[in-house]
Amino acid sequence: MATHASPSVADCMQQALKQALARVDAQILLLHALARPLHDRAWLLAHDADLLTEAQQHNWDQALQRRLQGEPVAYITGLKDFFGLTLHVDARVLDPRPDTEILVEWALQLLPAGQAACVLDLGTGSGAVALALQHQRPAAQVTAVDASSAALAVASANAQRLNLPVQCVLSHWMDAVPGPFELIVSNPPYVAEGDPHLSALTHEPLSALTGGADGLDDIRHIIAQAPSRLTAGGWLLLEHGWDQASAVQDLLRKAGFVQIQSRRDLGGIERCTGAVMPN
Repeated sequence: MATHASPSVADCMQQALKQALARVDAQILLLHALARPLHDRAWLLAHDADLLTEAQQHNWDQALQRRLQGEPVAYITGLKDFFGLTLHVDARVLDPRPDTEILVEWALQLLPAGQAACVLDLGTGSGAVALALQHQRPAAQVTAVDASSAALAVASANAQRLNLPVQCVLSHWMDAVPGPFELIVSNPPYVAEGDPHLSALTHEPLSALTGGADGLDDIRHIIAQAPSRLTAGGWLLLEHGWDQASAVQDLLRKAGFVQIQSRRDLGGIERCTGAVMPN
């Protein structure tokens, strides 16, 4: 009778792909289980015949099961790359999405390098947007706000670890930040309550996802507060849902904003809408 052999690196990859796991997810989780750098995918190809130790196999089995149950890869590894920074993330904050980099790119276009502009990031979560902006524009004064003290602890720890001087403030939107700011950015909750997509996001904090019956409650609140916090000529940039651009544009128009426009994400969907506070 054959003894049970330890699986090889190739065996583990095959096991994951058979269970319909995305190849990149499987590679990252296997590197995590092997305590290898998560970027080192070439190592897996060069070592595909290597056998896992018992401890590594246990780590791999645990990570694979968590992913198959829908948990984000970032929560399993505790790490997520965003705009050139490696962030520590966990279930206290949303898993930062690549599409949110569109918001950062737009903000950077509005922030001249070397200018000491005051910037506010609302609903910062892991600190992804605020830290990316601070990293790219060292002269800017970036404030990161969240209503969740648990989320703010994650953002603050990321700022300290990355040595970026972002000021983290506990606040319900702009209540505790009087301003003025030249730029306000936010990736707020915008999923409508009852949206069927929420069933796939059960591992992430619901309060960071849903924005009322139509998903726009928090966006309405931000647009209502922004005029009293923005300088004349200052910009407000908002990330929103795939079908909300026209509604957000309308809300901005009614609030007196000008130069209203939307930007498309990697899939060609209008994902961010911005506007200027008139003089």
